[in-house]
Amino acid sequence: MTEHLMETTTITDIDSLLGVWAHPDDEAYLSSALMASVRRASGRVAVATATRGEHGTPDPDTWPPEKLAGIRAQELLESLGLIGVDDHQWLGHADGSLTDVPFEAGVAQVVALIERTRPAVIVTFGPDGMTGHPDHQTVSAWVTEAWRRTGRSGALWYATTTPEFQAEWEDLHRQLGILIDEEVAPVTQASELALELHCDEGLLDLKYQVLRAHASQTAVLEEMLGTELFRRWWATEFFVAATPGTDAG
Repeated sequence: MTEHLMETTTITDIDSLLGVWAHPDDEAYLSSALMASVRRASGRVAVATATRGEHGTPDPDTWPPEKLAGIRAQELLESLGLIGVDDHQWLGHADGSLTDVPFEAGVAQVVALIERTRPAVIVTFGPDGMTGHPDHQTVSAWVTEAWRRTGRSGALWYATTTPEFQAEWEDLHRQLGILIDEEVAPVTQASELALELHCDEGLLDLKYQVLRAHASQTAVLEEMLGTELFRRWWATEFFVAATPGTDAG
């Protein structure tokens, strides 16, 4: 594992990590290598997921929401178990409805999480929501405001990408329809990153298994892309630090 970090931060400095995400598998794609690295360094990791992702299928007749919710919940717990994370909390909202949740209610849930876990680093989506997904953007706003209200005692990192990553994968993302709004895809220069974490083979093997645990979402993608390309796709994780002046929006 090689890593590029701003200032003097190292993985071993992160004694506690909190990830707050919208749907099961968000945490796997964007932060499972980071979570695994923190756990391997004996750090604490907690994860919160706003919804059970019950509408995450193009075939709701075969996978009705009540059935898919249970499947995805189990997949998430199994994937976190592979990393050694047993501190997980559901925020209990409906998939696709986060913009309808009163802002103060969402913020209060994240404030409670921060106060309970006292993380050195919080990771979540940036204001762009990575793909422009409204649920992702809403979670980002909740977390940003909760971080502000709790005194910014730890660092807040947003998942991002680099120009090089976008150049390599832009056509695939467009083909898969991942970007809901292509104008908001996050791009951060490498020199501005808080962390650029490249998986070595061992860590990549683990991340691959974590992603495969989310089979309802990833099996079709792996079949479409082939295992080698699927593994390489998110073999690097990128994070940029929120600044003290960051607003929830």
